Amino acid sequence: MPVIAINDDTGLAGELASAGNKLVVVDFTASWCGPCQSIAPVFERLSNTYSAGTVFVKVDVDKCPTTAASHSVSAMPTFIFFRSRTRLARIQGADAQALEAKIIELAGQTESTDTGVDGHIDLSSMILKSGTECLNESDDHTLQDALVPGTASFLESDCDEQLIINIAFSQNVKLHSLKILGPTDKGPKNVKLFVNQPQTLDFDRADSMEPVQLLELTAKDLKDPIPLRFVKFQNISNLQLFVRDNQSGADTTVIHHLAIIGSPMSTTNMSDFKRIAGKKGESH
Repeated sequence: MPVIAINDDTGLAGELASAGNKLVVVDFTASWCGPCQSIAPVFERLSNTYSAGTVFVKVDVDKCPTTAASHSVSAMPTFIFFRSRTRLARIQGADAQALEAKIIELAGQTESTDTGVDGHIDLSSMILKSGTECLNESDDHTLQDALVPGTASFLESDCDEQLIINIAFSQNVKLHSLKILGPTDKGPKNVKLFVNQPQTLDFDRADSMEPVQLLELTAKDLKDPIPLRFVKFQNISNLQLFVRDNQSGADTTVIHHLAIIGSPMSTTNMSDFKRIAGKKGESH
C-alpha cells in the first residue's frame, strides 16, 4: 500500500477517521531534514511489508504546522502510532529497527474492532505480559487464555472460586470500562477493583481492603461492557481484580474473555511546544 502524503492541516484528521480500527503509522518529516530523507525508503518498504491492516501516512511539518503542533512534534523525524484516533506510541529519530519493531508489536496485537464504547479502544496491545499475574488460576486454563478474544480457551480458578488478577500496562492509561465475559453459572459475581498497587495483593489483603470500585455483576453484565467510575481510573499503571465469588456458588469461576477498554494518557502539552521551523542544515 502506498504511503499517504498529507500536505495540509486538514488531511491527517480525515485519514485517522477513515482508518477506523486499523493501525495508523504517521511519519512527521521535513524536506530539509537529513535523517528524514535517510529513513524515507525504509518507511516506504515497511508500508509494503505491513500493508495488511496498517495505514502509513507522511506529514510534511512545513506544510502542516498546526497538525505538527497539535501532536507536540518538535524534532524530525517523529513517528506516532494511532488506532481509533487514539495515540498508542511515539518514536523520535531515524531508528529503523525500533520503528519496525513497534509496527510488529502494535499491528500484531489482536484488535477489538467493536469495543461498544465510542472514543475508546481495547487496551490489549498495552498489556505488559511480564507484569501480568493471576493467583489461583488453573494450570490448564490460565489468564492468558482469557486475554485472547474469539477462541475456545478461557480462564478458570483452581482450588476454589476466587481469583486475583493483576494487569500491568506498558504506559499509563485511563480506564473507561471492562468486559468480563463468562457463563451465567460460573461467571464472576462480586469483583473488587484496585489500581496502582506496588505488588500483587494476597487474598486476605484483597478481601479486607477498600476497593476503588466494587462490581456486583449479574448474568447480563457478563455480556456487555461494564462502566467504571471514570474519574477514579485516571493515570493507571496497573489494575487488579479480586473475584470473590461466582454467580451460582460453583466450585470454580470461569472467565471466557477479559477486555479492558480505555485510552492511553495524553502527553500533549501545548505549553511545551517548541517551534519546528528551521533552516536548511540545522541540526535536529
